[in-house]
Amino acid sequence: MKNILFIITIALLLASCGGDTKSVDDLIEGGDLSAIKERKAELNAQQNELKVEIEKLNTFIQKKEKKQTALLVSTKKLNDTIFKHFVEVQGDVETDQNIIVYPQFSGVLTRVYVNEGQQVSKGQRLAKIDDGGLSSQLAQQETQVALAKTTYERQKRLWDQQIGSEIQFLEAKANFEAASRAADQIRSQVARTIITAPFSGVVDNVIAEQGQVVNQGQTEVIRLVNLSDMYVKASLPEIYLNSIKVGTEVNVRLASIGQEYKGTVRQVGNYINPSNRTFDVEIAIPNKNGQVKPNLIATVKVNDYTNENAITIPENILQENSQGETIAFIYVPETDTTGTAKRVVVETGINYENEIEVKSGLEEGDVIIIEGAKSVRDGQKVTTKNQ
Repeated sequence: MKNILFIITIALLLASCGGDTKSVDDLIEGGDLSAIKERKAELNAQQNELKVEIEKLNTFIQKKEKKQTALLVSTKKLNDTIFKHFVEVQGDVETDQNIIVYPQFSGVLTRVYVNEGQQVSKGQRLAKIDDGGLSSQLAQQETQVALAKTTYERQKRLWDQQIGSEIQFLEAKANFEAASRAADQIRSQVARTIITAPFSGVVDNVIAEQGQVVNQGQTEVIRLVNLSDMYVKASLPEIYLNSIKVGTEVNVRLASIGQEYKGTVRQVGNYINPSNRTFDVEIAIPNKNGQVKPNLIATVKVNDYTNENAITIPENILQENSQGETIAFIYVPETDTTGTAKRVVVETGINYENEIEVKSGLEEGDVIIIEGAKSVRDGQKVTTKNQ
C-alpha cells in the first residue's frame, strides 16, 4: 500500500508540471540562467511538498494497519546534570627561570665549577674569568686604604683635642674616602669575574669551555633551568575574553610524556594580538618528578561554559523534519513490555563530545529513545531493551 501511494504522489507531482514544460536537459542546453534558477526553485518546492505528503501518508498507513511489529529500541531516563563546554587549543610549556648566563667581564674563562645536570643554589659559583691583574690592584689599593684610614684616625683624634689644623683633618678624611671608593670600584670589577647562579636550578648545558676567551654580554656560558615553576601558555580567540577568567577550570594534556593535569587559569593576558586576534592565558602545572620540560607541546581544554542543571542527550539521535525543526522521540509506556514513540520538537544549545544541551522540549524524567531513534515514527509501537 505504501508503494502505491508513493507512486500516486509522484505521478500527481509530475502531472502538475505540465506537458509543455521544457525538460531540465533542454533548459541547460538553452543556457538561460534565469529559467534554470526558476526551475530549480520549483523543483525544491515540489520536493518539500513531497516530503510533507509522504509523512502524512506514512502516519495514516501506520494508524490504519492492524498489525504492527514493535520496534526494539534502547532508552534513557533524563536527569538534570552538569554540562560543561571546553574550547580546545594548543599551548607550550614554559618557565620564567630558563636562561642562558652571560659573563659580565671579558677575559679568559679559567675555571668552570659545575657540570651538566648538577643542581645549584642561588648565588653559587658557576665559573671564573681571569681578572687581568685586578686582584693585585685591589690588594695594593686596600693597602692604600689602610694607610689613609690610619692617617685619618690620627688627624681626627688630634682635631678632637683641638690640635693641628682643620685643613689637615679634612685632607686626611678626603684621602681616606677617596681610597675607599677606589677600592670598592676595583672590588666590584673583580666580583664581575665570578659568574654566579641567579636562581636555584639545574645546569642544563655548559656552553663555553675552560680556557676560552669570553666577551662581556656576548658569549653564552651556561644554560640554567629551574623546573619547579612550570606553566602552560596558550592563545585563545578574543571571543572567549568574557567567559574565561582567573580560576577558570582547565584540562592540560602532554601527549609526548602521556600526562594529564587538571588546573585553573592563573593569569589572563591584557593584550589582544592584532595579527591573530588572540589573548594569552597561563596555567600552572606540577612537576614533581621533573618530566615536564620547557617547550613541550600541550593540548589545552578551557571551560568556557557551564550549566549546573542541564538536560543533555546524544547529538546523533536528533533529526530534522520538513519544517526545519529539530526533533527527538520519547518513550511513552503502555504496558510492562511495550510503549509508543512520541515525537517532540526540541530547542538545542551548544554541544560537546557528542552530547548536546536541550533548552526546551524535554524535561527531567522523560525517557528518550537512544538506539533506534532514526528508525521510529511518531506513534509507532516500540519495546525497549532496558526492560
